[in-house]
Amino acid sequence: MPKTRSPQRWRGALAVALTVVLTSTACSGAGGGSSGDGTAITVLMVGNPQMEDLARITADNFTKETGITVRFTILPENELRDRVTQDVATQGGQYDVATIGAYEAPIWAQNDWLHELSSYADADTGYDKGDLLDPAVASLSGADGKLYAAPFYGESSFLMYNKELFAAAGLTMPERPTWQQVAQFAARLDDKQAGIAGICLRGLPGWGELFAPLTTVVNTFGGTWFEQDWTPKVNAPEFTEATKFYVDLLRAHGQPGAPQSGFTECLNTFGQGKAAMWYDATSAAGTLEDANSSTVAGKVGYAYAPVHKTDSSGWLWVWALAMPKTTKNADAAWQFISWATGKEYEKLVGSSLGWSRVPAGKRQSTYEIAEYRESAAAFADITLKSIQEADPVNPGVQPRPALGVQFVGIPEFADLGTKVSQEVSAAIAGQVSVDKALADGQRLAEEVASKHR
Repeated sequence: MPKTRSPQRWRGALAVALTVVLTSTACSGAGGGSSGDGTAITVLMVGNPQMEDLARITADNFTKETGITVRFTILPENELRDRVTQDVATQGGQYDVATIGAYEAPIWAQNDWLHELSSYADADTGYDKGDLLDPAVASLSGADGKLYAAPFYGESSFLMYNKELFAAAGLTMPERPTWQQVAQFAARLDDKQAGIAGICLRGLPGWGELFAPLTTVVNTFGGTWFEQDWTPKVNAPEFTEATKFYVDLLRAHGQPGAPQSGFTECLNTFGQGKAAMWYDATSAAGTLEDANSSTVAGKVGYAYAPVHKTDSSGWLWVWALAMPKTTKNADAAWQFISWATGKEYEKLVGSSLGWSRVPAGKRQSTYEIAEYRESAAAFADITLKSIQEADPVNPGVQPRPALGVQFVGIPEFADLGTKVSQEVSAAIAGQVSVDKALADGQRLAEEVASKHR
């Protein structure tokens, strides 16, 4: 089985169903920066718990210190992607700061849609850019080596499981399980009469929803979207085997309403004790360990991403704050980005909201905070190691033509992945066969490949 490279090897290679609008109003007493001159910035964010925490504490902290008013728009992931792409790509200029990820940053940098942030970070003596984790920096850098988005939190993927349910069934989770073992556990623990699913997995269409976990399954089963010469392999035996495994597992032992379940829905399902296992983002752990929002706090075990033919298979993702070129408030936007992604912000979250809620996975110093290490003892080390093991250059068993673990780092993938995910989601719903879904996907992939050969 191929070994995963360390991040240093590839560094140079490179919520909810409603829109929530929050306004952080200026408070008395301004610190350094805008000094209460009426400056306001608009910020578009994904509706994940960490971002909602950011919106919650901005007024009493950032605005109070700087006098800068922050107007937030918070959207579910799929809606966020549509909105931010439309605004930035068309130079709409509606937002001063926008949430993007490891997929968008290098592509949008090449399109000259974003301000580079290296010069801001280097000039900001309190920012400490060198403290940022290498995988986060590499994921958000352009071909020129400059940073084009500042990491808010980083993540890989791992398997979360309910220790009480496992103990009651006399089952032991390996540190590095295989997908076959996971399927066996799901069959043993599935209890439809008690309303407990064997496993929760994303089935909601979207290249960043359903295909985030599914592509990692494809990778470890030996499949790939494209071979190095751009030959499409969407309906190849390995891709098909992985997809059928995923679909069959969900249909047999997954949560109710799986075709409509994304990250948020599975977070709620598992967090309420209604699933025995959940394979998803490492960033979910902070919410699961918060007793105020989770009934399974203290009862969750964490294992590395399940594998089949590879040694590891966790994804690599960074949610980050970027500054579109169209902003007219660049200095104020950087002040906000610097505050929200800086070292002191994590301490603020820990002391005011709880240490398990810290948006980790982006700074080495986070893992040196005693309070955080104590609170996150169950998942901090495995999260950091999963991020370090993820290899966007070589995530499977064959060479790839573009960077990415759970995505293909080309502009066309957002549309391709979303369209194929709609077909696979329909297969989860029992409306089409996996073979038909992937045959249609192969034709779409052929069109994409023809542009790159």
